[in-house]
Amino acid sequence: MPRVSLRAATLEVASRDPVMAGLIERGGPMRLRPPRDPDHFVDLAETIVYQQLAGSAAKAIWGRVAALFDGRMTPATVLATSDEAFRAAGLSRNKAASIRDLAEKVAGGTVPLENIRRLSDDEIVARLSAIRGIGRWTAEMFLIFQLRRLDVWPVDDYGVRKGWAVAHGLPQPLKPRELMAEGERFRPYRTVAAWYCWRAVDLQLPGQR
Repeated sequence: MPRVSLRAATLEVASRDPVMAGLIERGGPMRLRPPRDPDHFVDLAETIVYQQLAGSAAKAIWGRVAALFDGRMTPATVLATSDEAFRAAGLSRNKAASIRDLAEKVAGGTVPLENIRRLSDDEIVARLSAIRGIGRWTAEMFLIFQLRRLDVWPVDDYGVRKGWAVAHGLPQPLKPRELMAEGERFRPYRTVAAWYCWRAVDLQLPGQR
């Protein structure tokens, strides 16, 4: 976890914006979900499997994919697995190619997962985005939920955009570029602001849908 506690970061965000302060009061303490897997490689592979699939279907496919490795999914074991085995587990051709590309880039050092915490947020986004099937949004979710970084502002996430609009009584979400500017006031704790935007959608504040 970061040196600054979530509570301290939340109090700082609340002090910078009265609307956010009200949302924080209604939303309660910030709680980040735990990482899906402590192994960064496995977490990213699972993220690829879950993309664009309903939760139950993705869970079933991931279970079959993980079973291929008998609990030892590594770049080396992925690269040694045939496309036919992935397909038999229910993985699409594109997702199998993405997981294989992830394995190749981790094994080759393009994405140094063992030392990734030493990299800046921007460096991590750039490296992860070079992997087939992983874009900026996925990289930002990795920063927030896997690495617990506190200054991530995912302006392309519709939930964040919608939550900002709900909290501020806007008729429609801001464009990503506009929302990027709004987030500047919350540095270096923009993750907190993003989480409470998600929370605003969950709360469905009075007068909003």
